[in-house]
Amino acid sequence: MRSIYTVLPLLLACGLAWSQTATPPSEAASATAQREAPARAQARVEHLQVEDAGARIDEVRVGGETQSITVQPKVGMPAYQVAPKTGERTWKVLGF
Repeated sequence: MRSIYTVLPLLLACGLAWSQTATPPSEAASATAQREAPARAQARVEHLQVEDAGARIDEVRVGGETQSITVQPKVGMPAYQVAPKTGERTWKVLGF
């Protein structure tokens, strides 16, 4: 008899948890995208180009935040990308 008093609240709690309806992930994601869409639509895109005797540097900024940096040396070396946050350089080896 005592076991029924301990199991009954557990079954009741499980039944309540199963009866709740969750919002589908697509609705939650679309709501978040709708809130962020006006901010992205109004963000200003800047293309900056700096050139000196040794290299040409192309930078793209969206809303004042640097998105990409490309460096093209003038001495025949291949162009490379610089990661805006870490400063890590990457070269494109094969052009597919």
